[in-house]
Amino acid sequence: MKLFFSPLSPFARKVRIVAFEKTLIDEVELFQSERHNRPTELGPINPLLKVPTLIDNNGNSLFDSPVICEYLDSLTSKPVLFPKKGMSRWAALRQQALGDGGMDDAVKLAYEAGRPSGSRSPYWLGRWRQAVESTLNALEREAPSFTDKLTIGPIAIGCFLGFLDQSRIIGDWRGYRENLAVWFEEFGQRPSMQETEYKK
Repeated sequence: MKLFFSPLSPFARKVRIVAFEKTLIDEVELFQSERHNRPTELGPINPLLKVPTLIDNNGNSLFDSPVICEYLDSLTSKPVLFPKKGMSRWAALRQQALGDGGMDDAVKLAYEAGRPSGSRSPYWLGRWRQAVESTLNALEREAPSFTDKLTIGPIAIGCFLGFLDQSRIIGDWRGYRENLAVWFEEFGQRPSMQETEYKK
Protein backbone atom coordinates (compact mmCIF):
# COMPACT_ATOMS: atom_id res chain seq x y z
CA MET A 1 0.00 0.00 0.00
CA LYS A 2 1.07 3.58 -0.63
CA LEU A 3 0.10 6.52 1.55
CA PHE A 4 0.49 10.09 0.33
CA PHE A 5 0.78 12.29 3.41
CA SER A 6 2.14 15.47 4.90
CA PRO A 7 3.81 15.45 8.32
CA LEU A 8 1.92 18.68 9.07
CA SER A 9 -1.52 17.16 8.39
CA PRO A 10 -3.38 15.92 11.50
CA PHE A 11 -5.66 13.90 9.22
CA ALA A 12 -2.69 12.09 7.70
CA ARG A 13 -1.35 11.54 11.20
CA LYS A 14 -4.64 9.88 12.13
CA VAL A 15 -4.19 7.38 9.29
CA ARG A 16 -0.60 6.66 10.30
CA ILE A 17 -1.66 6.08 13.92
CA VAL A 18 -4.30 3.60 12.77
CA ALA A 19 -1.68 1.82 10.67
CA PHE A 20 0.56 1.58 13.75
CA GLU A 21 -2.22 0.36 16.02
CA LYS A 22 -3.30 -2.26 13.47
CA THR A 23 0.35 -3.40 13.04
CA LEU A 24 0.16 -2.50 9.35
CA ILE A 25 2.69 0.30 9.27
CA ASP A 26 5.39 -1.90 7.73
CA GLU A 27 3.02 -2.64 4.85
CA VAL A 28 2.44 1.05 4.11
CA GLU A 29 4.92 2.90 1.92
CA LEU A 30 4.94 6.59 2.81
CA PHE A 31 5.16 9.31 0.17
CA GLN A 32 5.47 12.86 1.44
CA SER A 33 3.29 15.07 -0.74
CA GLU A 34 3.99 18.78 -1.11
CA ARG A 35 1.07 21.08 -1.79
CA HIS A 36 2.48 22.50 -5.04
CA ASN A 37 2.93 18.99 -6.49
CA ARG A 38 -0.56 17.69 -5.76
CA PRO A 39 -2.33 18.64 -9.00
CA THR A 40 -0.01 16.36 -10.97
CA GLU A 41 0.80 13.91 -8.17
CA LEU A 42 -2.69 13.30 -6.81
CA GLY A 43 -4.87 14.55 -9.66
CA PRO A 44 -5.15 11.16 -11.39
CA ILE A 45 -6.04 9.34 -8.14
CA ASN A 46 -7.84 11.87 -5.93
CA PRO A 47 -9.92 14.69 -7.43
CA LEU A 48 -9.89 16.46 -4.04
CA LEU A 49 -6.09 16.90 -4.34
CA LYS A 50 -5.71 16.31 -0.61
CA VAL A 51 -3.74 14.17 1.77
CA PRO A 52 -4.13 11.60 3.08
CA THR A 53 -4.64 9.48 -0.02
CA LEU A 54 -4.11 5.72 0.08
CA ILE A 55 -3.45 3.38 -2.84
CA ASP A 56 -4.32 -0.20 -1.86
CA ASN A 57 -2.55 -3.30 -3.11
CA ASN A 58 -4.99 -3.56 -6.03
CA GLY A 59 -4.30 -0.02 -7.20
CA ASN A 60 -7.54 1.46 -5.87
CA SER A 61 -7.39 4.95 -4.36
CA LEU A 62 -9.08 5.74 -1.04
CA PHE A 63 -9.71 9.13 0.59
CA ASP A 64 -10.32 10.89 3.02
CA SER A 65 -9.15 9.93 6.53
CA PRO A 66 -12.38 8.33 7.89
CA VAL A 67 -12.60 6.09 4.81
CA ILE A 68 -8.92 5.16 4.87
CA CYS A 69 -8.98 4.46 8.61
CA GLU A 70 -12.02 2.20 8.39
CA TYR A 71 -10.46 0.39 5.44
CA LEU A 72 -7.27 -0.26 7.42
CA ASP A 73 -9.38 -1.41 10.36
CA SER A 74 -10.99 -4.02 8.11
CA LEU A 75 -7.65 -5.60 7.19
CA THR A 76 -6.83 -7.15 10.57
CA SER A 77 -9.10 -8.39 13.33
CA LYS A 78 -7.59 -6.64 16.35
CA PRO A 79 -7.83 -4.11 17.77
CA VAL A 80 -11.30 -3.17 16.52
CA LEU A 81 -11.13 0.59 16.05
CA PHE A 82 -14.55 0.86 14.38
CA PRO A 83 -17.08 -1.08 16.46
CA LYS A 84 -19.46 -2.92 14.17
CA LYS A 85 -22.80 -2.19 15.81
CA GLY A 86 -24.67 -0.80 18.76
CA MET A 87 -24.04 2.32 20.81
CA SER A 88 -20.30 1.64 20.97
CA ARG A 89 -20.14 2.23 17.20
CA TRP A 90 -22.09 5.48 17.36
CA ALA A 91 -20.04 6.70 20.33
CA ALA A 92 -16.79 6.05 18.44
CA LEU A 93 -18.07 7.75 15.28
CA ARG A 94 -19.38 10.71 17.25
CA GLN A 95 -16.01 11.16 18.93
CA GLN A 96 -14.33 10.90 15.55
CA ALA A 97 -16.66 13.63 14.26
CA LEU A 98 -15.68 15.89 17.17
CA GLY A 99 -11.98 15.28 16.62
CA ASP A 100 -12.17 15.64 12.85
CA GLY A 101 -14.38 18.72 13.06
CA GLY A 102 -12.00 20.35 15.53
CA MET A 103 -9.05 19.54 13.27
CA ASP A 104 -10.80 20.96 10.23
CA ASP A 105 -11.50 24.28 11.93
CA ALA A 106 -8.04 24.42 13.53
CA VAL A 107 -6.34 23.86 10.17
CA LYS A 108 -8.47 26.59 8.56
CA LEU A 109 -7.66 28.91 11.45
CA ALA A 110 -3.94 28.22 11.04
CA TYR A 111 -4.06 28.95 7.30
CA GLU A 112 -6.02 32.16 7.79
CA ALA A 113 -3.74 33.36 10.58
CA GLY A 114 -0.75 32.66 8.36
CA ARG A 115 -1.91 35.02 5.62
CA PRO A 116 -0.49 38.56 5.40
CA SER A 117 -2.11 40.74 8.05
CA GLY A 118 -3.93 42.93 5.57
CA SER A 119 -5.67 40.02 3.88
CA ARG A 120 -6.85 38.09 6.94
CA SER A 121 -10.58 37.89 7.59
CA PRO A 122 -11.48 38.90 11.16
CA TYR A 123 -14.86 37.18 10.70
CA TRP A 124 -13.38 33.79 9.78
CA LEU A 125 -10.60 34.04 12.34
CA GLY A 126 -13.27 34.56 14.99
CA ARG A 127 -15.60 31.93 13.58
CA TRP A 128 -13.00 29.18 13.43
CA ARG A 129 -11.49 30.08 16.80
CA GLN A 130 -14.97 29.90 18.34
CA ALA A 131 -15.53 26.47 16.82
CA VAL A 132 -12.19 25.17 18.13
CA GLU A 133 -12.88 26.53 21.61
CA SER A 134 -16.39 25.08 21.59
CA THR A 135 -15.05 21.67 20.59
CA LEU A 136 -12.46 21.81 23.37
CA ASN A 137 -15.14 22.70 25.92
CA ALA A 138 -17.31 19.78 24.80
CA LEU A 139 -14.35 17.41 25.06
CA GLU A 140 -13.50 18.72 28.52
CA ARG A 141 -17.03 17.88 29.70
CA GLU A 142 -16.86 14.42 28.16
CA ALA A 143 -13.27 13.51 29.06
CA PRO A 144 -14.18 11.82 32.38
CA SER A 145 -16.34 9.36 30.42
CA PHE A 146 -13.60 8.38 27.95
CA THR A 147 -12.88 4.69 28.34
CA ASP A 148 -9.57 2.86 28.08
CA LYS A 149 -10.88 0.96 25.07
CA LEU A 150 -9.13 2.26 21.96
CA THR A 151 -11.37 3.23 19.05
CA ILE A 152 -11.16 5.70 16.21
CA GLY A 153 -12.74 8.32 18.51
CA PRO A 154 -9.81 8.88 20.88
CA ILE A 155 -7.38 8.67 17.95
CA ALA A 156 -9.14 11.57 16.19
CA ILE A 157 -9.35 13.56 19.41
CA GLY A 158 -5.67 12.95 20.10
CA CYS A 159 -4.74 14.19 16.62
CA PHE A 160 -6.85 17.32 17.13
CA LEU A 161 -5.14 18.16 20.41
CA GLY A 162 -1.75 17.29 18.97
CA PHE A 163 -2.31 19.72 16.11
CA LEU A 164 -3.16 22.48 18.58
CA ASP A 165 0.15 21.86 20.34
CA GLN A 166 2.00 21.69 17.02
CA SER A 167 0.48 24.85 15.53
CA ARG A 168 0.04 26.84 18.77
CA ILE A 169 -2.82 28.49 16.96
CA ILE A 170 -4.85 29.22 20.09
CA GLY A 171 -2.20 29.25 22.78
CA ASP A 172 -2.66 27.18 25.93
CA TRP A 173 -5.77 25.09 25.30
CA ARG A 174 -5.20 23.28 28.61
CA GLY A 175 -6.25 26.29 30.65
CA TYR A 176 -9.45 25.47 32.55
CA ARG A 177 -9.55 22.05 30.85
CA GLU A 178 -7.86 19.85 33.41
CA ASN A 179 -9.83 16.68 32.58
CA LEU A 180 -8.91 16.86 28.90
CA ALA A 181 -5.28 17.77 29.65
CA VAL A 182 -4.86 14.78 31.99
CA TRP A 183 -6.41 12.43 29.43
CA PHE A 184 -4.21 13.71 26.60
CA GLU A 185 -1.06 13.49 28.71
CA GLU A 186 -1.66 9.75 29.10
CA PHE A 187 -2.95 9.12 25.59
CA GLY A 188 -0.01 10.98 24.09
CA GLN A 189 2.37 8.39 25.56
CA ARG A 190 1.09 5.67 23.24
CA PRO A 191 3.87 4.49 20.89
CA SER A 192 1.69 5.30 17.87
CA MET A 193 1.33 8.90 19.06
CA GLN A 194 5.04 9.21 19.80
CA GLU A 195 6.09 7.74 16.45
CA THR A 196 3.85 10.08 14.44
CA GLU A 197 4.47 13.31 16.37
CA TYR A 198 5.55 16.19 14.16
CA LYS A 199 9.15 17.19 14.82
CA LYS A 200 10.57 20.33 13.23
